[in-house]
Amino acid sequence: MRTFVQVLVNTAIANVTTSFLWFALTFWVYLETRSVLATGIIGGAYMLLIAFFAMLFGSIVDRHRKIRVMVFSSLLTLGSFVVAGVLYLLQPESALLDLGGPWFWAFSGIILFGSVVEHMRNIALSTTVTLLVPEERHANANGLVGTVQGLAFIVTSVFSGLAIGLLGMGWTLVIAITLTLVALVHLLFLRVPEEQPVPAEGERASTIDFKGSVAAVRRAPGLFALIIFSTLNNLIGGVYMALMDPYGLTIFSVEVWGIVLGVTATGFIIGGLVVAKFGLGKNPIRTMLLVVIGMGLLGALFTIRESWVLYGLGIWAYMCLIPVVEASEQTVIQKVVPFQRQGRVFGLAAAIESAAAPVTAFLIAPIAQFWIIPYMESSAGQATWGWLLGDGDARGIALVFLFSGLIMVVLALLAFTTRSYRLLSVEYQRAPASEATEATPDDADASDPVQRTR
Repeated sequence: MRTFVQVLVNTAIANVTTSFLWFALTFWVYLETRSVLATGIIGGAYMLLIAFFAMLFGSIVDRHRKIRVMVFSSLLTLGSFVVAGVLYLLQPESALLDLGGPWFWAFSGIILFGSVVEHMRNIALSTTVTLLVPEERHANANGLVGTVQGLAFIVTSVFSGLAIGLLGMGWTLVIAITLTLVALVHLLFLRVPEEQPVPAEGERASTIDFKGSVAAVRRAPGLFALIIFSTLNNLIGGVYMALMDPYGLTIFSVEVWGIVLGVTATGFIIGGLVVAKFGLGKNPIRTMLLVVIGMGLLGALFTIRESWVLYGLGIWAYMCLIPVVEASEQTVIQKVVPFQRQGRVFGLAAAIESAAAPVTAFLIAPIAQFWIIPYMESSAGQATWGWLLGDGDARGIALVFLFSGLIMVVLALLAFTTRSYRLLSVEYQRAPASEATEATPDDADASDPVQRTR
């Protein structure tokens, strides 16, 4: 457990760093361009890259010692942020902010790639729960993961806004590069007891084991349906990803908005600690669906009036529920999927689920920018929806949030009626504890680079 806590803390440092730069990039681009389309493209591109690389990441995690994967991920992230820093020094900010020019896409893409590669560490972290934590404590450990992510979000939200508002993008890059280096150095001194993974008999040690991933999912009845439900849920999440920051920056300054996100992110901590203390009940799938219904209602109502109090409290309550949903899915996968295949299953789930959000983000950002927002600013829009949404500068975004939240509620209610829900609930109760192959600490050399996959 001590080793797991060290890995968890190190991953928290890495998450803080990449999220810090990711948030800062989003704030910086929106404040300089005032373009909802630009923030939607950045958010969508981030999730699209995760979807593109997630299966590769999952295969790498299964084929190598987890500590080596984390070192490899940190090296790639550090290299990406350094390249972005050099690009910032060589090009004027006007070129980097020109949406029609190549340097905006190069600069943003390099930062996004470095942030996405860090996701490999999160997949590895999910498998170390099985490797290092007793099965009966998996839900609690996943709750701790949510708590640490909440702490990271608080630090990120507050300091990203302050960094952009007070220091600018240049010094923000310097901070990100420094923190990434600190996390890498700390990682080199960690030891995780694990033998070198060996493919099962008949398995091909491919770079992207799509066939093995699908086979592992199909062995657990109803698991594929759970992934599909999470994918549909992420379709709605893409709306919030594209529009939450523009809404917040409409009613707050960038410095205050960062602080608001930091304060409301205490919801992550509370939700994670509740799961760590009490677990997820006998049926985590049921728990997840009930919580998603609550999230949908919150998402529909927290912008019903243009009130910073309502928006802040709504975001805080929403964030309280996110760790419960994430821990539920992770706990089910850790229980019904063998340890040797969990990396690929987590990768496949991340690929499918992450692919949904950018679809919505890419669609909703231009629709909101060019149609819904102007419509709600017109007399016709106010006459139709003013009784429900009130007055304000961001009533168009509020209308999108309202319908998105209601759709989320309907999807969760329908999921309760499916055969897959019943099958997976039974499978979870019957599945034996996952067995992770352990080795002595001497077998795990964190200083070795990850081996090249074949």
